[in-house]
Order: sequence, then C-alpha cells, then structure tokens
Amino acid sequence: MSLKGKVVVITGASSGIGESCAYEFAKRGAHVVLAARQYVKLCEITQQIHNQYGVKTLAVQTDVSVEEDCKHLMLQTVSAFGGIDILINNAGISMRALFKDLDLEVLKKVMDINFWGTIYCTKYALNELLNRGGSVVGVSSIAGFKGLPGRTGYSASKFAINGFFESLRTENLKNNLHVMVACPGFTASNIRNVALNDSAQPQGETSMDEGKMMSSDEVAKRIVDGVEARKRLLVMTGQGKLTVTLQKFIPAFLDKLVYNHFKKEKDPLIR
Repeated sequence: MSLKGKVVVITGASSGIGESCAYEFAKRGAHVVLAARQYVKLCEITQQIHNQYGVKTLAVQTDVSVEEDCKHLMLQTVSAFGGIDILINNAGISMRALFKDLDLEVLKKVMDINFWGTIYCTKYALNELLNRGGSVVGVSSIAGFKGLPGRTGYSASKFAINGFFESLRTENLKNNLHVMVACPGFTASNIRNVALNDSAQPQGETSMDEGKMMSSDEVAKRIVDGVEARKRLLVMTGQGKLTVTLQKFIPAFLDKLVYNHFKKEKDPLIR
C-alpha cells in the first residue's frame, strides 16, 4: 500500500507517538490532519511538516472525549481533503493509583479519552474509510492483554479497545476495511508525567526509567509500516510478545512476574 497522497487523521498528535506518526506519514508522502487539545502546538507541528515534506497539513483542535469535537474533526477533514484514508486513534491518557484508593473520576476520565474517544472518531470516520477501503488503527497497549497493578482504568480501556476492534474487523470482513491494533511496550514519552493520580490530577513525574524505553519515533515507524502492510496486530517488543504468550498459557505465573516488576517502580504502589 502506497501512502503517497493518502489522507491521514491522527489524534493525540501534539506530542509523543502521535506527533511522531505525523512526521512519519508525511515523510512517506501522506497528507496529515493533526488533532489534539493544544491548538498552538498543533499549528507549529503542521507548519514544520509542510515546510519539511511539502505535503498538505491541517490542525484541528479536538478533545476526543467530546463527541461533537470528533464529528467536527472528520467533517473538517472531508471538507479540506475530500475524504479520509487512514485514522490513527492515538489520543490517550494513563493513570497510576490503586483501585482501593482512587476517586472513580479517574476511571471515568481515562475511559472517556481512551475508549470513547476511539469510538467517537471511528464512528464519524467509518463511512469515508469504507468508501476508500481505508485503514483504522487503535493504539492500544500490552496493558490490553494483561491487567497491570495501579492501572486498572488504563488496562480496562485498552482491553475495551482491543475487543471493539476485533468486532469491527469481523463485521467488515467483506468490506476491505483494514483494522489494526498496535500495542507498543513502554514508550519514552510524557504519558507517565501526565498520568492521573488517585485524585484525577496529573502525577507530575514518571515512575519509570524512560531512558530504557523504545522511542516514540521507532513506535511510529512500526505503526506506519504496519499500515502499509495492512497488518492486523502489532506487538512491538520482545517483552510484550512474551507477556501475551504467558497470559495465554500460564497466567498465574505471569501475575507473579508482573507483581515483582511493578514492585521496582519509583515510589511503588505495591510492595
């Protein structure tokens, strides 16, 4: 699949994996529509991409937890470019708190952004994607295969995304719609800095060693390669592939491994 001239909508595009995806798609000749809440940052990125690669770009201020924003994003894209070929549902937020300690608002915020944001955007882009035999991508996580301690809401949202796309793929098996779930491992970005604490406020600093993680640029390259190859599932790290395998065959043993891993966090929630 050649990406030259394709129209790509990317949510959560003001930083991290979303921003990196915008550059990678543009590098391969695609026109990119960037969506996020930080409009000024989006405009700066779209201008840089246009100057560097000469593709068409558009910035649309969007809060994916708001249905009307998602509808507006797709209408603006179709108005500007005539259609949509690829949707990258990347916008997301994490959390870090034990379920017994947290305010339920934490889970509501995480689900509104991660799950409902994906649903809204996919719903309002779907007819365009079907008309063009396009691709819809959900940026999920290994947390969508294995529940992680201190991340009940995050894991729940990613399990939900995985299930949604599995169903959507089967519903459209005869419609030439490409559905891909991308599961990075731990990725160096600001997602842990802005992860919600037990009071639904950003925790402010990461609890992990970011230097040992895959870069957002590398994740983006693999996602774009996956779109070109029309893959159905990307599990991007050896640790992630092992986790998925162990969860299938020896889940109780994996529970212990995961528990011991998260005990080593900075200021661990479990001991």
